[in-house]
Amino acid sequence: MQPLNMKQTIAGTLAQVTERITAAIKKEGFGVLTRIDLHDKFKEKLGKDVAPVVILGACNPQLAYEAYEQNSDVACLLPCNVVLRELAAEQISVEIAKPSSMMSFLGDARMAAMAVEADEALLRALQSIAT
Repeated sequence: MQPLNMKQTIAGTLAQVTERITAAIKKEGFGVLTRIDLHDKFKEKLGKDVAPVVILGACNPQLAYEAYEQNSDVACLLPCNVVLRELAAEQISVEIAKPSSMMSFLGDARMAAMAVEADEALLRALQSIAT
């Protein structure tokens, strides 16, 4: 079984790293559709405190359209999640779900092959903010 995500620890504040990864994925054709401040939701709904975690729902419209045209069940797996997790002061884990891993749930080899392009683009974005 292949890894579910790609991870990198990045120096900076949550706000700084969020801005950097958002810009990096934009260069690769992805935009952010949603933002969930998970730590705020846990506090609001459960009264529980956890370290800051932000989930960005990222999407490359062209790739998503092509995938949807091949197999409309892909809608259950969209958008791609980019998770930013505060590990310590100025240390943020950036975790990006691998589209090819997600597509493997469909059992459709064509979809998994198409998702490799998205994997590569998201990995480039992740690597670009690591320096």
